[in-house]
Amino acid sequence: MGTEDRPDPLGSVLQGIDHVEFWVGNARQAAHWYVWGMGFTPRATITSRPDRVSHVLTQGDIRLVVTGATHADSPVAAHVARHGDGVRTIGFLVDDVDIALTRAVEGGATVVHEPAPASDDRGYGRVAAVAAFGSVVHAFVEHREIVDEVPDAVRATIPPPGPDLPPVGLVAIDHVVGNVEADTLGEWVEHHRAVLGVHPLAEFGADVSTARSALRSVVLRDDSGRVTLPVNEPAEGTHQSQIQEFLDANDGPGIQHLAVRTDDIVATVAALTARGVALLELEPGYHEQAQERVGDVGTSWDELAAHGILVDRDVEGVLLQVFTEPMQDRPTLFVEVIQRRGATGFGAGNFAALFAAVEREQARRGNL
Repeated sequence: MGTEDRPDPLGSVLQGIDHVEFWVGNARQAAHWYVWGMGFTPRATITSRPDRVSHVLTQGDIRLVVTGATHADSPVAAHVARHGDGVRTIGFLVDDVDIALTRAVEGGATVVHEPAPASDDRGYGRVAAVAAFGSVVHAFVEHREIVDEVPDAVRATIPPPGPDLPPVGLVAIDHVVGNVEADTLGEWVEHHRAVLGVHPLAEFGADVSTARSALRSVVLRDDSGRVTLPVNEPAEGTHQSQIQEFLDANDGPGIQHLAVRTDDIVATVAALTARGVALLELEPGYHEQAQERVGDVGTSWDELAAHGILVDRDVEGVLLQVFTEPMQDRPTLFVEVIQRRGATGFGAGNFAALFAAVEREQARRGNL
């Protein structure tokens, strides 16, 4: 590739998030939980690699890959032994894997695997990957041949849920949040800028704190606006921050949460609750204070309070959100459910209430 053909080192070649892959201790059971608890549909079961099995789950435009080891010496098993269940890979859709990987390497990335053919329930493509923070991997996914029907060889082995469960209604991944060690945030912001071509969109510091703990955060976004990657680090406080608790439980940096969008958060929260998904509880009086701060949001405040939904407003519109408790015994990965009615922010007005809820859970675990 000549110099004139190389991608702009400051421009993004990302076209969106193709998938998120979890490495877990028992892929069948974890996939079952995402299907029955979070409303995903089993799409495929992939056994092409002898040391692991992967279950592909979809909902709206969200694609999850839940992977578990089938042998003790599998890298998947070693990863789970260190970190517990969690996100291993964020897969980014690109037009050309070679261009994406070349730009990443020129930006300082370490190659995890070179471009290689890949096939799954969608057909044939090519994939390459580079290292990110901790044990997280960023993959570049190029689709070359798409099929409509799932091949028999990869047809899902996870049973679909019963017909009586309400649909959850998740439509897309809004953003993916990583936690890194103290005093490394600037380094990782620059790394992502150079490797992925994402740029700082917003920064949070002193306003993301309580009287006891704090964090610093930079929100990164690509040129297309389809990839948003906030990165957090712990900040000094009188008590251990939620970010440090994550770092300790995860044995290093990793993905803290996935934010997934819905078009009707009231219906989504009702469905999640009916399916047994535990959500963070807010302090009494939150909704009275939020109503004074935010005003009319087009939904009954009694209904919002009944479902424990956080509310914020920015210059573009209204943001509604809830957060699950950690989805495994280690206090690491959780899910944020978000509805945007024009809002483009991240619920800064809710940070205090959210931190208070998280700190109550930390105190319950004895980690505050």
